[in-house]
Amino acid sequence: MLIADDHPVFRSGLRALADALENVEVVGEAATGEEAVERALAVLPDVVIMDINLPGIDGVEATRRIVATSPHIRVLVLTMFDDQDSVFAAMRAGARGYLLKDADHAEIARAIEAVADGEAIFGPGVAARVLAYFASSNKAPAAPAFPELTQRESEVLELVAQGLGNRVIASRLVLSEKTIRNHVSNIFTKLQVADRAQAIVRAREAGLGTTRTSS
Repeated sequence: MLIADDHPVFRSGLRALADALENVEVVGEAATGEEAVERALAVLPDVVIMDINLPGIDGVEATRRIVATSPHIRVLVLTMFDDQDSVFAAMRAGARGYLLKDADHAEIARAIEAVADGEAIFGPGVAARVLAYFASSNKAPAAPAFPELTQRESEVLELVAQGLGNRVIASRLVLSEKTIRNHVSNIFTKLQVADRAQAIVRAREAGLGTTRTSS
């Protein structure tokens, strides 16, 4: 096992924990992201204990470089950061586990053994965040703002709401200006508005046209 953490006291604590475990040997330590990558590629450990907040390149980038070069090395992130961005950045980089530093020794020991055996493991708080993320991702998409419009009419309305004229919209959608005029007329009828200004107001109230793209 290789320990990558910039706090000497914490590294010592992890080394002591590892010494108490069967079949676990600490083969190196690193205090920066660059050192973590260099040491990992030099000694080829089975497991790297990786903090995210490292001097130089951070633990996420160090993980990415290690896994890209030596996919058999399994990285267990052990950090204070429990935010969703950090968790998923580490997972995308190739980490096999994510644990918080307030975990007790027994939990850390179980995580080391699990990752060494090829499992993916998360601390309880981190696991809750991951499950919540996927639960929210599975929710049904929001209903369209104006379901009475066709897909093309919705695209035209989005551009109208951005303040674009018919000629620019026609160029953007690779359609004739006459076709765009027909779409705009249909939009007015379906939204029951009298003119372009009213259509823009309705569209922006529904959240359309808030991102202006270049013409």
